[in-house]
Amino acid sequence: MTGNDFMSWILRSPFHSILSNGMMLITVTGHKTRKKYTLPVGYYRDGGYLWVLTSRSRTWWKNLRCGAKVDLLLKRELVAAFAEPELDERSVETQLVKYIHKIPSAARPLGIRVDNGQANAKDVARVAKERLFVRLKKLA
Repeated sequence: MTGNDFMSWILRSPFHSILSNGMMLITVTGHKTRKKYTLPVGYYRDGGYLWVLTSRSRTWWKNLRCGAKVDLLLKRELVAAFAEPELDERSVETQLVKYIHKIPSAARPLGIRVDNGQANAKDVARVAKERLFVRLKKLA
């Protein structure tokens, strides 16, 4: 069992509350293959959206380039959402600052120093080149 398999099992189980406040499952449909891929992702809420931080080197988000409907398992409830990747480095920097403000413990693993409660601008700019956000809006 891989780490993703274990996380997926927990998020589907009655024990989901251990992780559900910051983790969910996202199901993305392959743009060309139409195959469905489900994976655990971290998220946070801001401005009426759910935001997922991922690496630019990952491939799953590339199926969302033009925006796409996805399915979420959020706190063990199925939710339909519309997903769009935020690729612009300046926008990613802005969102990273918000992310670190909301989840200060994320700064260190990302290599972002925090001075007097503020994320270091040079560190944020460096990380924005390697990362991106996927913006998710729940569908009614």
